[in-house]
Amino acid sequence: MSGVTPSLRLVLVHGTQLSAAQWHGYAARLGPAVEVVTPDLPAHGTRRDEEFTWEGALAVIDEAVRSAPPRRPVVLGGHSLGGYLAMAWAARHPDALAGLVPMGSCAIPRGPGAAAYRLWGRLAQRLGPERMTTVMDRQFDRFVPDAEHVLAMRQAGYTVAGMGPSWQGVMTEVRPELLGDVSCPIWFVNGQFDQLRINAKAFAGAARRSPRVEVVMIPRAPHIFPMTHPTETTNVLARALSAGHP
Repeated sequence: MSGVTPSLRLVLVHGTQLSAAQWHGYAARLGPAVEVVTPDLPAHGTRRDEEFTWEGALAVIDEAVRSAPPRRPVVLGGHSLGGYLAMAWAARHPDALAGLVPMGSCAIPRGPGAAAYRLWGRLAQRLGPERMTTVMDRQFDRFVPDAEHVLAMRQAGYTVAGMGPSWQGVMTEVRPELLGDVSCPIWFVNGQFDQLRINAKAFAGAARRSPRVEVVMIPRAPHIFPMTHPTETTNVLARALSAGHP
C-alpha cells in the first residue's frame, strides 16, 4: 500500500468487443494519486450476460462517475465505442467533469463509415464467437507489445453480442453538436492510421463552451493505439488529469 490518497478519478471506458482489461496497466502507469476506474459495459466482460442498450451503457458510466468521493474531480475517457459513449454522457451532464478524453472516436457515424461498421458487425456475427476470438487474438499478438496486456484481454474474453446495438446507438445518438455545452477541457486523441479520426476538426469545432480543446495524433499508431502505444496514450491522459487537478 502506498498510503497516497487519490486526488482525481479517471474513468476509462473500453471499446466494442473488448472489456475493462483493455486498460490493463494504466493504473500503474498513472500512479497512486489517480484513482482509475474501468467499468465493463453491458454485453462485455463481467457483464457479458446483460443485453446492450444505449441507456444501459450510459447508466454504467453514470455510476462510475457519480460514485467518486465528494470533491474528487473526474476525468472521463473512452476508446472507440467508449469514446462515443463518453461524449454522449458529457453532453447530458455538461458541467460534471474536470476533463473529457475521447480516443479513436472522431468519425461522424453516417455515410460510408457507418456502412462499413454495419458490414463489420454482420461479418462478426457470421463468424461467430470462436472464430472472432481467433481473429482478435492474432491481431493483438501481432501488434500489442505487452504480453501481459494481451493475456489479460484474452482471459477477460471478447464479445460480438453487443456489436449491432452498440454501433446502432452510436449512429443514432452521436453527432459533434452534442459537445456544444460541455464546459470542461477536451482532448480528442487518435492514431495516425486510425480510421475513426477523419472528422476530428468537426468534433473539436463543435466544443464551443470548452475552455481548452486539443486534437492529438499519435504518430504511426492504429485505431487500437491505447494497447499498441500505451506510453503515448498515458502521456495524454496525464496532461488531461493535470489540467483537471483542483
